[in-house]
This record gives sequence, C-alpha cells and structure tokens, in this order.
Amino acid sequence: MATSPCSSSGVSSASSAGLGAEAALEIRTRSVEQTLVPLVSQITTLINHKDKPKRSDKTLQAIQRVGQAVNLAVGRFVTVGEAIANENRELKEEMSIACIEAKRAGETIAQLTDVANLDHPEYDGRITIFTDKTGVVKAARLLLSSVTKVLVLADRIVIKQILSSRNKVLATMEQLEKVSSFQEFVQIFSQFGNEMVEFAHLTGDRQNDLKDEKKKARMAAARAVLEKCTMMLLTASKTCLRHPDCESACLNKEGVFHRMRLALEQVIEIVTDSKPSGENEMAAISIYTSIKEFKQSQKTKDITEDLEVAILKTCQCMNELKRELHHAATSLAADLLRYHADHMVLKALKITGVEGNLEAVAEYTCKLSEQKEQLVETCRLLRHVSGTEPLEITCIHAEDTFQVTGPQIISAAETLTLHPSSKIAKENLDVFCEAWESQLSDMSMLLREINDVFEGRRGEKRAYLSLPRPGKHNANLKALKPDRLDTEEQAKLGKLGLELHLLTSDVDSETEKWEDQENEIVRHGQSISSMAHSMYLFTRGEGLLKTTQDLFHQAEVFATEGIKLASVLTAFSNQLEDDDKPLLLLEIDKLIPVCQQLQITAKTTVQGKNATFAKVDTCIRKTKGVMTILSQVLPLSCKLLKKCGTGNGWLRSPHPWRENRLQRNTNEDSMEGKTDAFGIKSLEYHVANLTFLESK
Repeated sequence: MATSPCSSSGVSSASSAGLGAEAALEIRTRSVEQTLVPLVSQITTLINHKDKPKRSDKTLQAIQRVGQAVNLAVGRFVTVGEAIANENRELKEEMSIACIEAKRAGETIAQLTDVANLDHPEYDGRITIFTDKTGVVKAARLLLSSVTKVLVLADRIVIKQILSSRNKVLATMEQLEKVSSFQEFVQIFSQFGNEMVEFAHLTGDRQNDLKDEKKKARMAAARAVLEKCTMMLLTASKTCLRHPDCESACLNKEGVFHRMRLALEQVIEIVTDSKPSGENEMAAISIYTSIKEFKQSQKTKDITEDLEVAILKTCQCMNELKRELHHAATSLAADLLRYHADHMVLKALKITGVEGNLEAVAEYTCKLSEQKEQLVETCRLLRHVSGTEPLEITCIHAEDTFQVTGPQIISAAETLTLHPSSKIAKENLDVFCEAWESQLSDMSMLLREINDVFEGRRGEKRAYLSLPRPGKHNANLKALKPDRLDTEEQAKLGKLGLELHLLTSDVDSETEKWEDQENEIVRHGQSISSMAHSMYLFTRGEGLLKTTQDLFHQAEVFATEGIKLASVLTAFSNQLEDDDKPLLLLEIDKLIPVCQQLQITAKTTVQGKNATFAKVDTCIRKTKGVMTILSQVLPLSCKLLKKCGTGNGWLRSPHPWRENRLQRNTNEDSMEGKTDAFGIKSLEYHVANLTFLESK
C-alpha cells in the first residue's frame, strides 16, 4: 500500500527532528495516519528538547517515564502485530522482523532515558537529559520505520481480504449465470448473499477509512450500485429461469450482471490504487472545477497590475454566474423531483403490463424514456454546481444510474406484458421500479447536500479504522442488521429532531462569536454540533447516516468527543480564579455523565423493531442533553477566557506533526512541579492508541 514518497506534512515533519527521509510515506488511510501521528509527535517532542546545564531529580524521572511509556506502548503494539502475523503466514516473516525491530528500538529508548544508566556519582551542575542524544535519534528512526512497516503490512492484509472477498463474489456470480433450475439457484443465491454481506462490510470500513474524498465518493457510488443490484439480480434471474425463451428477460438479467461486474472492478481499482490499462482517471470538466482553477490562477507571480484588475473583475463575473447557475440548476431539479414524486408512469407500466396491453406499455415506456432524459440532463447540470469533487462524482453516479435503470425497467415491463400472469415477472418489474424511486430519493438528498455546500453548511464525516484485528476478521458480519427509519418512526421523532436542530443552530451561533476559531473549546464544540446536525438529519431520513447502525456509531463518536471537551474544559478551569470556577465545574459535572450514558446506550445490543426504535429515541434525547449543556458552556467559557486576561489564543488546538504545546511551554519550574510536563500522560494515551487493533 503506502510505500511511495510524498510531501505529507505529517510524517515528513519527522525529518526536522532528525528522523530521516524514510519516514516520509504516502499515507492513504486514516487508520494508519492516526496510529503514526501521536508517535511521531511525541518522539519529536522528546528529541527536540533543549538540554540545560542543570536538572533536578524530578526532571530526570519525568524523562525516564517518557522512555518507559514508549517502550510499554510499543510492546503492546508488537504483541498485536505478532498475533496478526501468526494468522497470515505469507506475511509472517516480514511482520515478525518489523516487530522485532520495533521492540528493540523501544527498549533502546527506555535504556537511553533511564536515570540509572547516567554515569554521575554526584550532581555537578553539568548533567544533561541524554548522555547519547544521537543514539536516541537512531532508535527513534528505527522505531518509526518498523512501526510504519507493521502498519503497511497490516494494511496489505486488509486489501488482500477485500480482493479475496471480491473473487468469491465473482465466482458465485458465474455460477448464478449458469444455473438452470430454481432449486440450484436458491441454494447458490443464499451463498451469494452471505458473500455480498461480507464484501459490503469490508469495503464499507475501507470507504470510510480513505483520506481522499474523491476516492471515497467513487467507492460509495460503486457500493450503492452493488447494494441496489443485488435484489435486481435476484428477480431478474428468477424471471429468466421462469421464461428462458424471453429475449427481454435475458437482456434484463445480463444488464444487471454487467453493471455489478463494473462496480466490483471499480471498488478494486480504488482499494488497490490502480487504473484500468489504457484508461485515464475521469477528467474534471465541470464549470465548478473550471472556475476554481481560474481563481487560483490570479495568484500567479509576475502578473501585471492591469491584468490583475481584469482577472479580479472576471472573478466577480464568475461568482455571479456561479450564483445564477446554481439557482437555475437547483430550481429545475427541485421542480422535476416534485413533478415525478407521484411515480405515475411507473404505476401505469405496472398496470398495463399486468393487463398485457402492448400498445399502452409502448406509450408509457416512451414517457419513461423522456423522463429519463430529463433526469440525466438535470444530473449533468447539477454536476456543474456541485461545489465539491465528491458531490460531482455523486452527480455522475446518479446520471449513470438513471441512464442504465430506465432501459432495464422497459425490458422488465416488456417481459411482464408478454407474460401478464407471471408473478415473478411482476415482482421483477416492481424491484426495478423501486430502484428508480430510490434513486429519485437519493437525488433529492444530493440536491440538499449541494445546497448545504453552497450555503456553507457541511457536516463532518465520521472516521472508521479498517486495519485487521487478530481473530476477529469476520466475526460480527451476520450479527449486524442495520435498518432505516420508516415514515411512522420519523414522524414520532419529528418534534425531538426539531428541538435538536434548534440547539445545533444555537451552538453554531455561539461558536461564531469566538475570535479564535482554532481554540480547542471551539473546535470540539464545532465537531460536536456537526455530528448532532447529522443525527438530526437522520430523524428526517436525510443526510449521511443511512441506517440505525450508522446512528449508533455516530452517537458513540459524539459521546467520545463530548468527554474530550470535558477534559479540555477541566484543564481550562485549572487556570481560573477560585471565584470563577464553580459555574464551569458545574457544567462539566453535568456533561460527563450524560456522555457516558450515551456511550453505554450506543454500545448496548438490542433486538427487534421496537427495541431498536427505543434505542434510537434514547440516543437522540441524550444527544439533545449534551447540546443543551454545550449551549451553556460556550458563552460561559468565552466570557471567562476574556476575564482571565490570557486572550482567546490560550487554548489553541495543537496542529498534527508539530511539537506538542506542552514541550514548547516547558520551563525548569514546570518540570520540577509536574511529572507530566513532557506530556507523559498524553504520550501514554496517544501511543497506547497503537493497540487499537485489539480494541476496535
């Protein structure tokens, strides 16, 4: 996977700490990045520390704890790596060597930072933190290199699992194409369903783990095709088995199989980061992309004043064109969706097909073809105003879906007309019509997302980790049965969802009042509000959260973010005068238990429709409780921050790959007064994240 050099600001900054260029790797997944970031950050802090002539015992002990924390965390990480190696024989040798190197490097760092190893019979005022700083740098370089290799090998295992799953799906599809009896088909399709579930979960984790938003959007589009085509494949195959001599039935089935193979191939291209031979990646030809590229051109050096003025005026015109085009495209799309909301043509096709009325079916297929062309043109128009490359990809996917599904509905309707008494042919037409209706619903959601981007409202997407866990590769695949809310359930949650929406608006309003948007309190508040907004959209059947399982995962992440905010607020309260603390501490005391209760609720397993809905209701209510507290905390914190006289810049979020702020603020007094001044607790926490493989 990630072996080619790149300019990633994260790992490459390790070079500034003397860790060498080999650390500069292209990291394509968040799980690998999130595992490496804390390690690089903390080791960089350790190595970049400036020695001073005299150090106290507490200082030396603090440094020793840093080394020990690194060694212990690496030891746990190596244990997981070795377990993965034992389950994957083909990579066992490489993985074992990398684990041995990591373990050796961790032990070396612990030894070089061990106070007992310092050769000093008595304090003479010239004692330094390390007697061999070069040795620490070498050990750190080896540690990063070996840990990265373990992660890359683990990532290769994930890719191998997806490839293996795809191959099983393809092999079973070939069997399904050749079956000649219902009994054989039912048996093989049951196996195919299980294989598709496995493939869906593996690729779902991978999709959400990808850093590249364009690849993530392409993966989502391909997986959506596979999801919708699975049911089409079932009914189209059954129809073909019942009416083997019907040409339209055969065309219908062949179209589904062909589309599924293309989607499977697209998934593998993204996972393996490869391209089909002789083909190039889709060129961006939308007006959105062209305007974006033109506005970057005005920053070109050596530009004359007259030309710069001309470009600025043109940019203003471009902005006006963009607004007008956006309004025209979205209005047209909204009108078209409203016009076809009753699905009259589809209903007419079903009725006339059952009647065997060839002339009427021909008439309505013409109308469906016209509707298809209108929708395809609208998707092309929306692509130009999509606002982001991932949404542009989604528009192209919608266009392709309408382009393909339209003729498939027509062939299914023709089959039913030729065999009007066939229940299977009727069921097949129903399935293809449902796919059309589903795509119209998806287009409505796409339209809302395009408007959200245009108006500056964008929810954050959750992050998943796709690295393998020893012994747990596919343990829970069959246990997961995510459901969507039905119309009745959405209605029951309507008032609660609206209240949550109002709270997110209040919180967003409060965050905008902060001058320093990099403040940790604001950053956590914005993240929490964004997740709450996505949960509100779920209550309406909209947004990125599609199933109850998505909601429960989001609730768990939401609660974790709330606990992180409580930790930041506690640290802030320690800087306040005694008179100012009580109100803030009171809010913190409210926040922590609500977040913990939400975590417990989100993790609790339930069965049955009523129990699932009750869990959804509880999650939304607990989320609302957190947002209520947050709406009080933000203005209070802003007021106290100004009052304490340190300015908004006091609590700034540390940027990844930069030195930890604890290291920058370290002085001799703080080192003597606090054993964790080098971020020991932070180091233990972050480097312990290396063990997430066993706790995911």
